[in-house]
Amino acid sequence: MARIHVLPDHVANKIAAGEVVERPASVVKELLENSLDAGAKSFRIEVESGGRRLIRIADDGYGMLRDDAMLAFERHATSKLRDVKDLLSIATLGFRGEALPSIASVSRLLLETRAAEETTGTRVEVAGGKMLRSDEVALAPGTTITVRDLFFNVPARKKFLRSEQTELAHIASLVTHYSLAHPDKTFRLASEASELLHVTPVATLRERVFQVFGSGALEELVDLGVCEKQLFLPPPQVAPSEAIAEFRREPDEPSTRLFRLTGFVSRPQVQKANRNSIFIFVNGRLIRDRLLLHALSAAYHNLIPHASFPFALLFLECDYEEVDVNVHPSKTEVRFRHQSFVHDVVRDAIRGRLIESRPAPAFPNAPAPRPAARMPYSEFSQMIENEAAADAELPSAPPPAESEAPNELTSTALDPTAPEFNLRPARGPEPRFDFGDTAISLATQPAPASARLRVPDTHGSFPESATEPSSSLSALSDLRPLGQIHDSFIIAAGRDGLWIIDQHVAHERILFERVLKQRAAGNIEVQRLLMPLVLQLTPQQQIDYARIADELASMGFETEPFGNRTIAVKAAPAAIGPADLEKVLFEVLEIAEGELRGVSLDDLRRAIAASIACRAAIKINMRLDQSKMEWLLRSLASTDCPMSCPHGRPIALQYSMREILKAFHRI
Repeated sequence: MARIHVLPDHVANKIAAGEVVERPASVVKELLENSLDAGAKSFRIEVESGGRRLIRIADDGYGMLRDDAMLAFERHATSKLRDVKDLLSIATLGFRGEALPSIASVSRLLLETRAAEETTGTRVEVAGGKMLRSDEVALAPGTTITVRDLFFNVPARKKFLRSEQTELAHIASLVTHYSLAHPDKTFRLASEASELLHVTPVATLRERVFQVFGSGALEELVDLGVCEKQLFLPPPQVAPSEAIAEFRREPDEPSTRLFRLTGFVSRPQVQKANRNSIFIFVNGRLIRDRLLLHALSAAYHNLIPHASFPFALLFLECDYEEVDVNVHPSKTEVRFRHQSFVHDVVRDAIRGRLIESRPAPAFPNAPAPRPAARMPYSEFSQMIENEAAADAELPSAPPPAESEAPNELTSTALDPTAPEFNLRPARGPEPRFDFGDTAISLATQPAPASARLRVPDTHGSFPESATEPSSSLSALSDLRPLGQIHDSFIIAAGRDGLWIIDQHVAHERILFERVLKQRAAGNIEVQRLLMPLVLQLTPQQQIDYARIADELASMGFETEPFGNRTIAVKAAPAAIGPADLEKVLFEVLEIAEGELRGVSLDDLRRAIAASIACRAAIKINMRLDQSKMEWLLRSLASTDCPMSCPHGRPIALQYSMREILKAFHRI
């Protein structure tokens, strides 16, 4: 008896449905993409019980002819492909012809459609993959698909669905982000009696972000603008056998491929615990691509902590020949023809924009308006709304790194008998800081009336120019240091308010970038040791040392094997003190073996530079005079990334004049 047999159609359809339809949000995705392919301008999505009981999507697209409506429920019936060559350049969101028959095989589906060229429409009813009826009815142009009782005939799949709220959240998030990808269209999402989303056409993506998330969330995002880069491809090579036939023809000119990146990314201080707030679109298709996720992580390297992730809304557009979308059953993954080029385009565009904008972090405990986000089920909007409550539960400062333990702000520094607020004014001549029309003076005698900061009474109005917060850390170069708190944090004043700077991580960022620039120029300052430092290694550390010995040498470490599992250090970077030399080397060697294999050479170089900078930077509990604080602020302002230290911790916090005036009920 034969062991191999062909599966019945109803079994094959359910298997296909399992690949395409994972949950109610999958149904919404497939039907919404079909509506977009049909040229619709308006979409109305209705759900009940998180999509289990009802999913209805109505659009004003092209609609279908009667014969096409009947044929659409056959597997692999599609209007978007004609030949195998079409797979090399797919311009539509759907193309396989599997969505509609797969959904119909696990639900009770009603299709109502009418093409503009026909006077009447078609109504088709299907249950469990079996066509029940087909009628000719009067309908408006467009298509409406109603899906009821999802997975009614597949109880095993229905059992694995989450709660109604969870499934509704997935649907809402999907519709929200497709509305962001198409700001020129109308989207309405309703769940039973409540309307969750209603956005109308706008001219720009920024306006659509404001519609969905509100002004509060928009302030935490950095607009990438339009980042374009061309890839130049050489002309095709002529095979030797074709040389005679081709010698009279002029050689083909090099072709080009254009890649365009737009969207928004969050400031470094907005940190997520997972990748759920990263949404990437390639040619209008929502995907989850490892290559682009890695490029995004690389752009934030040394700007946020290692285990944190940003919010990102990215739109990558390229020639259709450059991307293969036929690599996953649900079309959520793609493959690029020139992967390294795409990776570098995304990474460099995002990192360059962050460096250019230098977004300034707001003071975490400052009162901030709650965003008027209309989308309660978007994870990002929930984070913004609950930010104040979350900050109240977190410690006021990030936990110190182990490398700073000997010099940290310990409980002895916060002795109960000491004054609770120890602001030590800087010594020197009477300081005076001019900002054009406004001057802030620390002199004991009152400043002239024309130079005073004029604050009206509670019934007056404050000048708008003084209440506009600075959104860039470029203001660091204009700050005037006032003193220190516990000899650890610098208090500085500027035209835009009050700033608090962590002196250790500020100096760490300065040294980190200096070490990398010296490494690139090949002139790292090195000091030789009077006596070689001998280090005993474990077997694993010995393997790691052999792998990174060349990079250690390029960073200024002169080392050589000294017996079995022993190395001798003869020279080291001048920035590292003798007491920290052993700790720096072991910090580098303690990188896990798997991580060493996974990171690039540039990441390893940055890790070594970060360890050197952390050990060489000034510590907290260290008193600084006026000149040293001024030098620190000027040097920090001249760095490329003054937002955070190499380990991702914030360097400076701003308490804007607007927040100060609001706290004192002046505005």
